[in-house]
Amino acid sequence: MSVPVLFLHGWAMNGAMFDDVARRLGSAFDCTAPDLPGHGSRVKDEPSLDACAALAKRRIDRLDRPVLVGWSMGAAAAWRYVSRHGTSALRGLVTIDMSPRMLPAADWHFGLTGQSAEAILATSAKIVPEWPRMAGSIVRNMYACSSEPVPSREAVKDLLLAQDPARLRPLWDDLTAMDERETISRIDIPYLVCSGLQSRLYSQDAARWIASQAKQARMKCFWHSGHSPHLEEPEAFCDAIRHFVTAEGLETAIQDQEAT
Repeated sequence: MSVPVLFLHGWAMNGAMFDDVARRLGSAFDCTAPDLPGHGSRVKDEPSLDACAALAKRRIDRLDRPVLVGWSMGAAAAWRYVSRHGTSALRGLVTIDMSPRMLPAADWHFGLTGQSAEAILATSAKIVPEWPRMAGSIVRNMYACSSEPVPSREAVKDLLLAQDPARLRPLWDDLTAMDERETISRIDIPYLVCSGLQSRLYSQDAARWIASQAKQARMKCFWHSGHSPHLEEPEAFCDAIRHFVTAEGLETAIQDQEAT
């Protein structure tokens, strides 16, 4: 029996960003990667973090206790799901290069790298009028300088330019308002915290903090990746997922549940 996996994509992306990973994982995994509200085929849906978590719940309720994988905004949606609904419907959790709080504070130094709270908040007003310029900046910040991602940078920029920035802005505002630090300590299932060591957005210290707070968490570093290890080192990322599922006995847990 294949292991169900639900992928949640990042801000301004879509579910197809996990197509290559799903193909590489093969028939041992039953992969689902929906477009999230405000994006792609769901551009007209309510663009909010709560709506993303609600969509995740609907998908999770249809699956057999999946492994939930969230990248960037998708990680925020996964944490929001856990804060609302707990972990009982999940077998495991994987998050990719994200912080539970984007804004820095006196007691928090693991938000967006090198940006003040004021600068992060000011980005909101630029999203609609400056979207073409921002799309180029997003592409640059997604990757390590030396990586050769699949799909190409050009394809990702085309995807960004096809998005509706007016639908993306409310989600950005939700992300900047987010503080899921207390949620992390309530995660009581196997948890793989992925970090690209060349990320331009979040330091590995953010991932290290998450791994220190969640009861069954461990950290996986991708040496040649920036913000997008699943695109920059797809085979290494797939190997990490396979090892996580095997080491934690997640495939056995699903089979045992079916036998009872």
